[in-house]
Amino acid sequence: MVNYNPKVWFSLVFHRYSRAVMRTLTPALIFIGVYSTGVCYLLLDVLRFHESDFRTTISMHSLLGIVLGLFLVFRTNSSYDRWWEGRKLWGSFVNNTRNLAHKLNAFLDKKDSDERRWFAYMIPNFVFSVKEHLRQGAKLSEFEVMDEHFLDNLRSVKHVPNRLSSMMYTRVNELYKNKTFSGDQLLLLDRELKEFSDILGACERIKNTPIPYSYSMYIKQFIFMYVITLPMAFVTTSGYLTVPIVVIITFVLLSVELIAEEIEDPFGKDINDLPTDELAEKITDNVREILL
Repeated sequence: MVNYNPKVWFSLVFHRYSRAVMRTLTPALIFIGVYSTGVCYLLLDVLRFHESDFRTTISMHSLLGIVLGLFLVFRTNSSYDRWWEGRKLWGSFVNNTRNLAHKLNAFLDKKDSDERRWFAYMIPNFVFSVKEHLRQGAKLSEFEVMDEHFLDNLRSVKHVPNRLSSMMYTRVNELYKNKTFSGDQLLLLDRELKEFSDILGACERIKNTPIPYSYSMYIKQFIFMYVITLPMAFVTTSGYLTVPIVVIITFVLLSVELIAEEIEDPFGKDINDLPTDELAEKITDNVREILL
């Protein structure tokens, strides 16, 4: 995620992200520029249409532009809602890991160093597994190895966060059976462990439920038809100035759609995705400071 000062206009206008967007949209802008030039050449130089012969109007595109604008606003808002919900979930993740660490710190004696170390490593392991599970799959190289069978135990499963959550539940239950935890303490710890699974499930819902295909498809088709017919609305009144006008309008429309595409899946590695790597590191530091 980009860190920036919203009050510095000049740096925002020329930010490197603008250059990245421009590189992404350059093929489409070149195409529409060449297409608009061809339309202008055909109508003005070959067919020699002039305003008295072929009176163009922007009325239709103005009306269509209102509808298109509403579609794009809804599209962007839907994507931002997904991004913001993901951020709230990871904020809850930070809070719940701290709460669990505080409770374990209070319930475990200082002499229970092995148990404190086990949870100090396992809680961050679960967080890192969730982070990568929402991308391309958990990276075993990011985990703190608990014992010689730890990694082998994880290689045999498809859903690594589930296995790590089950291991924490099993450990807590063993401590309860050994009278290290009381029944009341077990219920308090269960609340935080259950919240981990709830957060994971909510993140998976966002990840695995994209914007409906037909909705995304028709928006792109609408934009395409709009910009393809746009030169007709300006050609006899603006001449070859139609080319930069159409290119600028195309850039604005495609940029809005590109933003929506980028943030609708907030758990990836795009420049505007959530800083889950930094949050996972923060959780690790917080948990180990509390327990170790």
